[in-house]
Amino acid sequence: MSSVNYAAMSYQELRRYFLTHRDDNAAFQAYLARRRERSRPVITTVNDPDFDSKIQASIRQQIAEYQSGNAG
Repeated sequence: MSSVNYAAMSYQELRRYFLTHRDDNAAFQAYLARRRERSRPVITTVNDPDFDSKIQASIRQQIAEYQSGNAG
């Protein structure tokens, strides 16, 4: 059996691979790890009195990260 390079697969490719190879436990573990990497932290809750300012700060941070990543 040939080894599969899960790290070389995009998120969607890994997802499709896992869904067609459900008995591949290593693919399942790689998929779960990739999902954890992609998860985003909870910024605020609806009842938070600082809801608006936290959302705006998060948006500004994401814009700054995007701009610094495309500055080259």
